Amino acid sequence: MSSAPKKPADEAATEETTIGLHSLSPAPGSRRPRKRVGRGHGSGHGKTSGRGHNGYGSRSGAKDRARFEGGQMPIHMRMRKLRGPHMKKSMPFEPFRTHTQTVNVKDLEARWDAGTEITLEMLAAAGIAKRKGIPVKVLAKGEITKSFTVHGHAFSGKAREAIEAAGGTCVVDEA
Repeated sequence: MSSAPKKPADEAATEETTIGLHSLSPAPGSRRPRKRVGRGHGSGHGKTSGRGHNGYGSRSGAKDRARFEGGQMPIHMRMRKLRGPHMKKSMPFEPFRTHTQTVNVKDLEARWDAGTEITLEMLAAAGIAKRKGIPVKVLAKGEITKSFTVHGHAFSGKAREAIEAAGGTCVVDEA
């Protein structure tokens, strides 16, 4: 029989639940032992060590590149390239494209009365420029006879001329 003094139940419980750097460990089942290859048939990874029988991947020194696509044309070669001299030719085209949603002056003419101040919110509510976060550019397709105050992120030169010739104004908002 041990003659060690008995501790109160509360004190023993707090000792077990004390958390510190000395008692940290991964959650049960979250860590697996590493695969030991080439250690006999019973291990499940003997003989060929999980590399299969023949072929490129079974040899030593086989490099499995992250961008390798099994022999099909790789994505960096399928993508369009920037036009221009020397190193720029190999740069992908798409990341540099600017996106805008266009509004024609004929749409403004058809929907609003003269003297209206047409804001970006009004364009979205009318269903003309619905895509959120994409700049609105006003273009000159169609005729305009009414005077408007038109808000937009950009205006084509002809659209600006047409709106101002009809007695309106163009207000450039920050994107």
